[in-house]
Amino acid sequence: MTAAERRRLKKLAHSHTAPYQQVIRIRIVLDAAHGYSNARIALRQRVHLDTVRRWRGRYADQGVDGLKDRPRSGRPPRFTPVQRAEVKALACRLPAETGVSLSRWSSTDLPAEVVGRGITEAMSAPTVRRILAADLLKPWKHCACR
Repeated sequence: MTAAERRRLKKLAHSHTAPYQQVIRIRIVLDAAHGYSNARIALRQRVHLDTVRRWRGRYADQGVDGLKDRPRSGRPPRFTPVQRAEVKALACRLPAETGVSLSRWSSTDLPAEVVGRGITEAMSAPTVRRILAADLLKPWKHCACR
């Protein structure tokens, strides 16, 4: 560990704004740099011995970057960013402009139109509402796009 890295880690170890888990990881590494055993570090930081081993190992392999959270797994998005953008663009147009005889989109008419235009094979009304809610769009109340 270089002197500059040690200073940086010490500053983060006493941070009030850094995430708590990151502070604990940094303190584990700093205790290890002081020469404490894994068991002593676990007692000092009030974590499990395996936790100490994990973060010391990651730091040894990857340096400071090893102390960051790894990406979590999860279901991949079902709709592409392009499909989401097309839904938003459609919602921002008046139904009459698109050839639909409605005065404004409802939360059930919009998904039907998305499927009808071939943007996606299927999309539920709650999904459309979630996509639009990300940009605070509510075309069934009023069109905030204009």
